[in-house]
Amino acid sequence: MQIPRLHPDTIEEVKQRADIVDVVSEYVVLRKRGKDFVGLCPFHDEKSPSFTVSQTKQMYYCFGCQAGGNAIKFVMELGKRSFADVVLDLARRYQVPVQTLLPEQRQELQRQLSLREQLYEVLATSAQFYQHALRQSQGQKALQYLQSDRQLKEETIQQFGLGYAPAGWETLYRYLVDDKHYPVQILEKAGLIKPRREGGSYYDVFRDRLMIPIRDIQGRVIAFGGRTLTDEQPKYLNSPETELFSKGKTLFALDQAKDGISQLDQAVVVEGYFDAITLHAAGINNAVASLGTALSLEQVRLILRYTESKQLVLNFDADKAGTNAAERAIGEIAELAYKGEVQLKILNLPDGKDADEYLHKRSPEDYGELLKNAPLWLDWQIQQIIQDRDLKQATDFQQVTQQIVKLLKNIANSDTRNYYVSFCAEILSLGDTRLIPLRVENLLTQIAPAAATYTKPVSAKKAWGSGKVSPLPISNSSLSTERSLLERAEALLLRIYLHCPEQRQIIVDELLERDLQFSLSHHRFLWQQILEISSGDGETKNFASLPNLISRLQDRFLEFDSEINLISHLFHVDEKNQKEILRTPQVVQAAIACMDLVMLEKRYRHFLELWQQTDPEAEPERYQYYYQAFYAEKIKLQQIDRQRLFSIAELS
Repeated sequence: MQIPRLHPDTIEEVKQRADIVDVVSEYVVLRKRGKDFVGLCPFHDEKSPSFTVSQTKQMYYCFGCQAGGNAIKFVMELGKRSFADVVLDLARRYQVPVQTLLPEQRQELQRQLSLREQLYEVLATSAQFYQHALRQSQGQKALQYLQSDRQLKEETIQQFGLGYAPAGWETLYRYLVDDKHYPVQILEKAGLIKPRREGGSYYDVFRDRLMIPIRDIQGRVIAFGGRTLTDEQPKYLNSPETELFSKGKTLFALDQAKDGISQLDQAVVVEGYFDAITLHAAGINNAVASLGTALSLEQVRLILRYTESKQLVLNFDADKAGTNAAERAIGEIAELAYKGEVQLKILNLPDGKDADEYLHKRSPEDYGELLKNAPLWLDWQIQQIIQDRDLKQATDFQQVTQQIVKLLKNIANSDTRNYYVSFCAEILSLGDTRLIPLRVENLLTQIAPAAATYTKPVSAKKAWGSGKVSPLPISNSSLSTERSLLERAEALLLRIYLHCPEQRQIIVDELLERDLQFSLSHHRFLWQQILEISSGDGETKNFASLPNLISRLQDRFLEFDSEINLISHLFHVDEKNQKEILRTPQVVQAAIACMDLVMLEKRYRHFLELWQQTDPEAEPERYQYYYQAFYAEKIKLQQIDRQRLFSIAELS
């Protein structure tokens, strides 16, 4: 039900009538202490009471976790419910007339509230009827199925209110209409009966089925799931969509699991009713079932209210059907996972078993260990891609690379994407660490070709393109991208390192001090070889005295034909290059400054984009953090730009 905006007078009267001691006492044992009341805080674990309720101020406050507010906020926080929903509940409880801002909506709202109350009542009565029928002679087959086949104890059967729908066509109809005098229209709206085609009469929707009540977050019955005890199809039958029940907005057993999810900071989603029931029976009380549908955004957001770290584990079979079920269940949640807004994990149980089957043969501790080691969804997808593939074969390598690129393109969060680019590069390098930088560059180029040829920043153009002397010989066309600036700066720095031993330690120190790395793969590759040779010459790493460095590097590159073509020109110095490196101290500083500038500009654009995409009202702290981050990078850019323009002027 879409609740119209409530009138401020209604909200204010609810605040006045709803006594906070009365409201809190339903959830917390309170004891009088002076003017106030004290009890154990329901928002965190504690042994001595630090939770106080002031009747005079109509406020609560916990000295342990600093939770505080009025009666409305208390119910909202405890039940993770919306403001309007809580106000309406309290209004009904304290008999406050409900007004909306639009008077014409008032009558419709009252009608909807009345209808909902009747639906809740008839569904609760039906659940009691089914539970009673389970204990009768006609329900013995269903009871035996629960006790023998499903191995459920009596306490679990009662906990979930399991029951039995008799085989007759009108058994429930006669009970509710003839005995309880409920209107036929209410039964139909509740999804319990259907009209016959010929008209004039009705028949029960559920017949000769094991009945599983579906409850809302507050534990009220809103629908049923019925499992056949014969060969009848479908095997599982759910209630139709009603005023109270929407399949895509409901999760089975969430009312039972919400506390466990909060305590463990993790939610487990299984496919079937009995998977969830069996997990709860085994003490794993943070499990819910998806009702056999793809997870919707509404369902996911409902779960994520109860887990601070936003951790969600999908548990489906490990066979092909289970893999397909997991992919189907993910549905709309994929977008959240790619954005990094949910920690999505996949748990495939061995031997193609579901949770119910697994726990009949293994212990809850075994299941908990599998749960602990469940891979993140992105890792799971990568595992699926490389499974049964031989990356030494050209065809498999190409197909795997294409699928990985497709996956990486979907990752919206840049930090997450960068991590998985490196991770996948390691896989594709087949253990040869020297190839990792090249694989990284190849993946980045395929993921976003535009990102490999960065947009030209104005400040970088000024730094390298203006002034009487430019340490980098740049053509007008090459000024169009950051990449061209960066490539020439990095190439010049490496050429100076190779041919000017006295500058080597200076270059190393500058790179370390500014925390800079070579961005282009072939330059990173060359630099890694230089560092490996340096390390091999002793722990002192005396860079200036590396003997025969160029010759040793050329020997190393004999096995890398493609890489040597990109860097071979750096091993030689012609007349033009000689002029460039005559003023090495100034040129080194200029090249380092260019690399620094490009990195700063990339970080600046990254944080600026994140800031622009963040809702300041929904996420004020993150909004402020991104603002401060991009502004700090902007200040650094201005400083380095001023410093560099000054140094270039000095060179002239």
